[in-house]
Amino acid sequence: MIDSYFYDFIPVEVNCNEMEREHILEQFPPPTLPDSEEFFDIQNEPPGNNVKVKVLLNEFNVQTTKTNKQYLKIIFSNNAGTIRAKMWDNQDAVNKHQPMLENYSVFDIEGIVDEFRGHKSLTINQLNPCEEEINPFSLLAYTQQSIEDLTIELFSYLNELEAPYKEIALAAMSRFWTQFRIRPAAKGYHHNYLGGLLKHTVGLMRFARYILRLEEDHYKATMKLISIVEKAYKNELWSQFQSGGNQQQFVWKDTIDHLYNMLQGMMEHKDTQPNYDLLITSILFHDIGKLLEYDHAGKTFEGFQFLYPTADHSNTDNRKQAGITMDELGIMVGHIPYGVLILSKIIELEGINISLQSIHQMTHCILCHHGLPEWGACVRNPQTIEGYIIHFVDYLDSRYENTEKIK
Repeated sequence: MIDSYFYDFIPVEVNCNEMEREHILEQFPPPTLPDSEEFFDIQNEPPGNNVKVKVLLNEFNVQTTKTNKQYLKIIFSNNAGTIRAKMWDNQDAVNKHQPMLENYSVFDIEGIVDEFRGHKSLTINQLNPCEEEINPFSLLAYTQQSIEDLTIELFSYLNELEAPYKEIALAAMSRFWTQFRIRPAAKGYHHNYLGGLLKHTVGLMRFARYILRLEEDHYKATMKLISIVEKAYKNELWSQFQSGGNQQQFVWKDTIDHLYNMLQGMMEHKDTQPNYDLLITSILFHDIGKLLEYDHAGKTFEGFQFLYPTADHSNTDNRKQAGITMDELGIMVGHIPYGVLILSKIIELEGINISLQSIHQMTHCILCHHGLPEWGACVRNPQTIEGYIIHFVDYLDSRYENTEKIK
């Protein structure tokens, strides 16, 4: 378990003894990760090697050689990355296998490793659809940080909450943990791998705990974090200068002014003491709508069934699932409104007694966590101190993700 975060600036303190740890993992077990036999990296295979591997279909198309012969050009993926492949039209292979590729997403393949100009690919001899239940972690990239440790950390924070926030948080996890623990937090940009939602949620909580628990003044804490960002951006600029001006990714470009603008907005609430429990609960729900917004191999659909129990769900049974993509229904609504719907229904179904004001404050945090309407926020500006803080920590964590060597 790591002991610091955000350029080693934020201490990570997990208050959990061995008995409590065992109890958490019994109630909320981490997913089963693939063993070494399930891990295939084509870059480690010598050219000419015959391989058998289970893969996920990303895309395919029919192409023609210079001699006017058809062949299948295919891109597969597994937890090591993408695998480029081709299948020659021997014995009418293109017409035979094209319907399979259109209707299935997981395949058992046999082929020979090729290498051309330093790039490895497969020439496929056998291609068979796989209909057995699969572990998505054997086919998709996933966080390399310990999911077990992230689980313990998350629930140690949730177990510290007072009623009714603890009841709300644990009720949501009891219903959705199996999917929450594997869902990505994005299709691209940040936390775009299995376990990304869990890691991102814990990351926000680390920032929030630092601001409200580990520092006496939350405004000074926020300013210290901005100073860290300024230093990191200077390091990015200096690194590019030393490399001779070679183009590189600037994680913190164009962020400083925005952070100071948000700090100025926070200062309008200087007479309001932030509600820590309300903020942590809002963080848990801020991206929980991604259970419905994203689709990938291994996703189930209890989120839709929970929100819409009387609807006809038969169309979800035959979906072709592959890599991380936007859910065809979820994209119509988005994770922010879904988060509000899930929060409201959890409170209602669990019969939790909570003030109307608190419900609206948590709802507001979910709606404004993107900060600005042009970035997807559902309100013009945060209107509460918790609203500013949740945007601030979401903004920092999503960008810091792109600086970490081990994700």
